[in-house]
Amino acid sequence: MKKLFLIIGAPGSGKTTDAQLIAAKHENITHYSTGDMFRAEVNSGSQRGKTIDSYISKGLIVPIDIAIQTIVSAIKKAPTDVVVIDGYPRSVEQMIELDKFLQNEAEVKLVNCIEVDVSKETAFQRVLGRAADAQIVRSDDNEEVFLNRMNLFLEPLNDIREFYTKKELLKTISGEASIEEIVSEMDAFIKSKI
Repeated sequence: MKKLFLIIGAPGSGKTTDAQLIAAKHENITHYSTGDMFRAEVNSGSQRGKTIDSYISKGLIVPIDIAIQTIVSAIKKAPTDVVVIDGYPRSVEQMIELDKFLQNEAEVKLVNCIEVDVSKETAFQRVLGRAADAQIVRSDDNEEVFLNRMNLFLEPLNDIREFYTKKELLKTISGEASIEEIVSEMDAFIKSKI
């Protein structure tokens, strides 16, 4: 049985870094970022990659069928029993489709959805700061695309929170603290659930 943790948060919330650091500390945890999975597909030059690129280069959401195919494949192939995926779900439709999939999937159990909660101002400073760092240049790190991504994140957020709260699966962690503090809190929470 694969135990799945979803980590959601605004662009710049630090969710990918948090998940990477936690996975690096534990041999039994695999981390996947939907963003990384999509970028890997784009870099492969495949037709699916070209389709994905036409969406993410504009800060738009990748179509549900492509996202679900990518995520389901990754979970099943994961080398460990605990899988942490960040950046998913990004829409009510994605959340519902994943929930439907999991209801019919005996091998995968959603343990929790963790939200890394940051202010729009903090997220904005982090993303534009990242864009200024020559070592990490991403085409989606500019003001216009950031604002588009932030609006796409915020639009379904209350529905996503309500859905996972009703299932008693939502855990909110403040993303305003230091990386060390956030990772420590998230790590302790994940360990308490596995």
